[in-house]
Amino acid sequence: MTHAQRICIIFFLQPIALGAWLPHIPGVQTALGLTNSELAIALIGAPIGTLTTLLFAGKVANWLGARLITFVFFPVFLLVMLTPFLATSQWVLMAALACVGSSLSLVELGLNVLADEYEKETGRKVMSTAHGFWSFGLLSGTLIGSAVAWAGMSPLYAGMVIAIVVQVLAYPTIQGVPVPTRVERMEEGTAKGFRLPHPILLGVCIFTFGTTLIEGAMADWAAVYLRDTFAANPGLAGLGVSVFALCVATTRLFGDRLRQMAAPGRLGQGLALIGLFGVALIWFAPSAPVALAGLGVLGVGVSLAFPLGVTAASAAPGTSPASNVAVLSFIALLGFLIGPLTIGPVADLYDIRTGLMVTGPMLLLSLSLATFLTRAEAREEPLSGAAANSAA
Repeated sequence: MTHAQRICIIFFLQPIALGAWLPHIPGVQTALGLTNSELAIALIGAPIGTLTTLLFAGKVANWLGARLITFVFFPVFLLVMLTPFLATSQWVLMAALACVGSSLSLVELGLNVLADEYEKETGRKVMSTAHGFWSFGLLSGTLIGSAVAWAGMSPLYAGMVIAIVVQVLAYPTIQGVPVPTRVERMEEGTAKGFRLPHPILLGVCIFTFGTTLIEGAMADWAAVYLRDTFAANPGLAGLGVSVFALCVATTRLFGDRLRQMAAPGRLGQGLALIGLFGVALIWFAPSAPVALAGLGVLGVGVSLAFPLGVTAASAAPGTSPASNVAVLSFIALLGFLIGPLTIGPVADLYDIRTGLMVTGPMLLLSLSLATFLTRAEAREEPLSGAAANSAA
């Protein structure tokens, strides 16, 4: 098995447990008797845990290395992923999701740095393909979760089986990933302590922020949208998340090829326009099938934003690629915090369809900032060329 294949397999395995949880959100909401606003507050536990951990995750990644941080926190994440099913109240659910977000942030940082290290060592592009496998893993999890919900099985027991199987497969795969020989780029004159992100890095991060808000919104609210708007049963409602994830995953498999055909900024702008069309379909959808189509088109529109953002952030000015990716993750995942806070109250005041329209302005934000992707990667090219000349 090649290095790239191992990276893609790890990306595929990691989100299966997360995906299996998503179709059960409406059921947990009903079981706990939560309103949309109360569910929104509980759901922000995950991004709070993520954002808190990302304040120091870059230093942890620099210290342990991407492979070791993935190896250590992968089983921790799988274990913690079971806790939301044990929640007995809104605040217990929020605390459980905070633990999920904390462990998830460390694992995903390790995965992204692994893919970035591979690209820099070999010159071959794998980031988008790896994220495509991640999306297919999420899709597989949502299909499993939808099947469990449809069959009326215990989601806790199903989650335990998923955790065991995934860990058995992941353990040897992570062990087989070689330790990189390339020395991580560090900015000269870097001072210890807090420093504001470079404007180029900040532009990349805010670009990604707009689309991660949408990914978080669809993960948390797509099933609720189909249930409340079209009276969809649990199986059909869960299918909304699956359709969105399928379109994200399929587009990402072609992402590395698209990155070779178009500048990253142009690619980001084109996809943002596609996403806006998806938002329009969701708003005007007269039936569940049209709504599902809208969710799919929106999935295409946001599919490559985070892979493009990771590559651009790694190339942007900053302390190190791992620290830059941690900053990107911190700012981008603020979208997961703001999304539930915004959509839930709007849904209670109007309806869930209106609540989801917050995704439109976010896509416009990403559309306006996509040029920062090209600026960041253009900066990396002279550095790579200088390194090659020195080696020669």
